[in-house]
Amino acid sequence: MSAARQRLLDVLAPVAAASGHDLEDVAVSSAGRRSVVRVVVDKDGGVSLDDVADVSRAVSEALDALDAAEPGVLGGSYVLEVSSPGVDRPLTEPRHWRRSAGRLVRAVLRDGGTVTGRVVEAAADADGGVVFDVDGTQRSLAYADLARGTVQVEFSRSGEAS
Repeated sequence: MSAARQRLLDVLAPVAAASGHDLEDVAVSSAGRRSVVRVVVDKDGGVSLDDVADVSRAVSEALDALDAAEPGVLGGSYVLEVSSPGVDRPLTEPRHWRRSAGRLVRAVLRDGGTVTGRVVEAAADADGGVVFDVDGTQRSLAYADLARGTVQVEFSRSGEAS
């Protein structure tokens, strides 16, 4: 991880937390003479457009202050993009798994295997794990055994009327 990216994470994580959000990612790329700063935030219950607007204002103020104090971090002018994680975001943290309760997830295990099932429950702390419903049978896996997960897109859940 670059020093500039780490500096942005350090500055923006408390800004996101102050508004009740988790900072999921920060990426900076060049676009001509400008930098594009992409900030991804999430929270329990999801991120609304009003949330994105509120976080954008707070992050913009923090980035302006950082740019004034440390001009080399952003490299001059920048464009800010704030969004929520997409459905294809990998589930790697306990909060990701917890927020996916009720969703169908394909989990890749550290031993190379996979499990596909509905997340029944997920522990809040890293010492816990996830309980899956795999074809009607519950299967518990510790976070230590999970490499990552991916939410599966469902156009209609099984058992729902078409």
